[in-house]
Amino acid sequence: MFDIGFWELVVISVVGLLVLGPERLPVAIRTVSRLFRTVRNTANAVKTELAQELKMEELHRDLKKAEQLGMQNLSPELQESIDQLKDAAASVNRPYESKDAKGADLRHTETDAPPSKAPQDKS
Repeated sequence: MFDIGFWELVVISVVGLLVLGPERLPVAIRTVSRLFRTVRNTANAVKTELAQELKMEELHRDLKKAEQLGMQNLSPELQESIDQLKDAAASVNRPYESKDAKGADLRHTETDAPPSKAPQDKS
């Protein structure tokens, strides 16, 4: 990130030690490193979000092209985008389907075996 050599770090350390003193220098170093870490994490988050938005915009543009072509005779790039959108839609719906299926299975097993009544003695 920065093109700082060993001797430049030594000069910065000596100046920091003279200006801040030995008591406040470790606190200042921790504060500056925390600031750089926060800036780096924020920049990475913005970069990731921007890449996702650009990908979504590209998929949206491809979907519009596919709709204009009537979903037939699509180029391989458009077909790949459509497949990605279908997979994304399926992955969103799957958790709900699996819960419904589990619930249906539980209801199904409960109704398959009704409680049996033991014959009562009338004696």
